[in-house]
Amino acid sequence: MKNIKIFTAVILITIAYSCRKEVLIPGESNSDRPADWTTETHSNNIDPNYDVVFNQTQVNKIHIVFTSQEWADMQTNLQTVKNGGYRDEPAYFPVDFYFNGKQWYEVGIRYKGNSSLKNANSGKLPFKLNFDVFEDVFPEINNQRFYGFKKLAMGSGYKDLSLMRDKTAADVFRHFGVPATRSSFYEVYIDRGDGTYQYFGSYTMNEVVEDTFLKSFFGNESGNCYKPDGQGAKFSSGSFVTSSFPNKTNELGDFSDVQGLYDAIHATTRTSNPTAWKAGLEAVFDVDGFLKYLAAMNTIQNWDCYGNAPHNYYLYNDPNMGKLRWIVWDCNLAFAPGSGGRTSLTFDMNEVSTQWPLINYVIDNSAYKATYKSYVKDFYSTSFATTRMNSIISSQQSLLTTSASNEEASYTFLTGGVGSFNSAVSDLTNHCATRVSDASIYAP
Repeated sequence: MKNIKIFTAVILITIAYSCRKEVLIPGESNSDRPADWTTETHSNNIDPNYDVVFNQTQVNKIHIVFTSQEWADMQTNLQTVKNGGYRDEPAYFPVDFYFNGKQWYEVGIRYKGNSSLKNANSGKLPFKLNFDVFEDVFPEINNQRFYGFKKLAMGSGYKDLSLMRDKTAADVFRHFGVPATRSSFYEVYIDRGDGTYQYFGSYTMNEVVEDTFLKSFFGNESGNCYKPDGQGAKFSSGSFVTSSFPNKTNELGDFSDVQGLYDAIHATTRTSNPTAWKAGLEAVFDVDGFLKYLAAMNTIQNWDCYGNAPHNYYLYNDPNMGKLRWIVWDCNLAFAPGSGGRTSLTFDMNEVSTQWPLINYVIDNSAYKATYKSYVKDFYSTSFATTRMNSIISSQQSLLTTSASNEEASYTFLTGGVGSFNSAVSDLTNHCATRVSDASIYAP
């Protein structure tokens, strides 16, 4: 289905190409590279440059240029997706992309997200970039990369007045050894075809799991990588369906690994022979890594993750380990006890039903629960220690203050201006300190 969508978009773009501005390479054919193409900046024959793209000491800026027709078509496509109940992904549209005085050509851009698109009362919407999705239409950009990155995801900060929760969560997870992508802060400026740039506000740029993260974190990228979503993603009894496990790396995969995890979690030995059940589960799933994830997630709190929602995680069949490993994703709603009737999980997780067996069954095992509790203590004592978090949050506040102050009406969630930002940062700081106190009571 994904290939069909891309093919359809390519056909539409080809038809519309006569309306596009031409790539400015006088005297060159479409098969030639743009004049400013370099191995370091545009080629796929280079390792990803994390220092440039995910700079941790400044807020980077990107400028995106649409034609007026492409901008209008992108908004029409968004409404079509909304009216269809998000059964289909938004389509890509080609834009010119600028960073630090350099241009990237015919870069694919599309909207992303669900509630952040459907419910956001702002023009500041999340989007995704793909630097060579249109290479068949524009051969001069074949295998185009952005300092080694093919895909990037831009979070808008929906429901996050501090503008930093997604990045902060991912950073502390990764520091604790839980697989999580890298991220950094960006200001986004967009020309919608009228020759002027509109400041769309401060965004969080996130590394895309199936693009560069797998090799960077695990040292390989050949295993099946699933982005679970839907009822099957709960792993509850009788719910397994392959459509809930889109494979982002091997479209022809046979799903035997996730089927194996489902079978292992529901094996009858769970009650008749717990030792055998543990051995069977640990043969296919990195249980220890999952326990570390639970310890960190329940300490910082997040009501939009497994246990409450059947999404916002990846599973990767790591060839080095020979097991499925849990990857954190989309933590913009972390550091909050709840919202809209949903609450974050308690430390004991006794409220989690058998509809979420990866939690319910695992924590019901006394040995696993003891390990989990020890990880809670390790987490709040190290990666989440109050002095460390205060320093991180304060530093990020300094980085973001100007960007937050400059956000404009209709392109911001900061209805109270920079005061809303500073207040939210203060709330985040207090939340972290309170959670350390609560965690120290649970796991002294």
